[in-house]
Amino acid sequence: MCGLIALAFLVPLGLTLADRAREAELADAARRAALVTGALAVSTDTAAVERAVAAAAGDDPALRPVVHGIGADESAGRADAAALADAAAQRRSVVTEVDGGVLRLDPVVLGERVAVVEVFVPDEALDEGGGRWLLLLGIALALVGAAVVVVDRVAARAVDATGDLVKAALAVGDGELGVRVEPTGPRELAEAGHAFNRMTERLVALRADEHELVADLSHRLRTPLTALRLDAEALESDDTSIGTFSEAELDRRRGIRRIRQAIVTLEGEVDQLIKTTRKAVSQESAPASCDVSEVVRDRMVFWSALAGDQNRPHRVVGAQLRIPAPVPRAELAAALDAVIGNVFRYTPQGTAFEVAVSRRDGWVETRIADAGPGIPNPDRALRRGESDQGSTGLGLDIAKRVALQANGSVSIDRARLGGASVVMLLADPDAAPRPVNRFGLVGRMARDAREPRAGRRWPRPR
Repeated sequence: MCGLIALAFLVPLGLTLADRAREAELADAARRAALVTGALAVSTDTAAVERAVAAAAGDDPALRPVVHGIGADESAGRADAAALADAAAQRRSVVTEVDGGVLRLDPVVLGERVAVVEVFVPDEALDEGGGRWLLLLGIALALVGAAVVVVDRVAARAVDATGDLVKAALAVGDGELGVRVEPTGPRELAEAGHAFNRMTERLVALRADEHELVADLSHRLRTPLTALRLDAEALESDDTSIGTFSEAELDRRRGIRRIRQAIVTLEGEVDQLIKTTRKAVSQESAPASCDVSEVVRDRMVFWSALAGDQNRPHRVVGAQLRIPAPVPRAELAAALDAVIGNVFRYTPQGTAFEVAVSRRDGWVETRIADAGPGIPNPDRALRRGESDQGSTGLGLDIAKRVALQANGSVSIDRARLGGASVVMLLADPDAAPRPVNRFGLVGRMARDAREPRAGRRWPRPR
């Protein structure tokens, strides 16, 4: 295709150049003839005419004009009698073909006579196209070669960009939403690459929003489940194996048992849903942050109402100012619900608790303390899937994973109220942690954050 385009362009160019070269030679012949005809118009003196002829010939004797009709030497002329008679009769310039070239015949009226000036242009002068055609052929070959190289490079870039885009699209189709492409190649493919990256980013954001929504709904569902479980536990015994009961009493106790079993099953399903959703959010969503004080205030709206129903004294400390933390809001809400839910689950009704938030020395501390019997084995309580109370052990594991996500830790200690104190340390995003005094509360917090063990033991109160 490139060769055909080059030929279509260069062949007409070569023909045009040949025509212009011919016209230039004929114009030069007309100029030389004009020198002689001008001299004849002034004088027919042989000497004057010879001088004009010599001037018109220049350095090439072969180009010497010949004057017919004034008695001069006409033996060198190439025109036949018919051509000379035709030019004299027409009284105008005539161009005629002869062997070896072209003749230009210019008639000059000298009174009763008509002289004819003959100028010969050889074929070599008219067609010097051999070198010209070779030059054009070389130009054509160079253009075709350059076009092949350029098209090959452009096509290679387009093929590479298309291949990368196809591989990325297949990867996204397989679920790898972190795949991005480098927009390269022609403008259209580069725009397609940018559009693909925007599409994948939008997909990631939509999936993250979806998981956040599911997590938030799960957290909201688990808190009323806690209230239902506590109310179910407040019902009478569901044991039907000891004693004699009427049919109505048996049905009532069996109904209580079914309610409790359904609540336990539903709690397990919600915990599994929260666990799965949190894992997906942590893997797909970008690092997020939230206001710890706002999350604490929001979750305590529910837990305060439930505490009022159970006559539990409670208070919130330090949640007035904005305290940022590098964890998603739903993650921190899940951790708070898990730890506070454990307080309601494993301490008697009427047991006091408090939630405190503080910020110092590059750390954000969230502490949930209660006045219950405490945790006899803190190390075991923080190991995933283990519990001294017969539960799934998921609550403290949620809190620990949230803290680790924020480069922090979770520890269990003795509370000022007398029971357990669960402390979540989160790295402060606005201040890098620095060495602190090893004495006092802040020093203990820093040591617990650095130590690999999850907590400490203390004697269980009698």
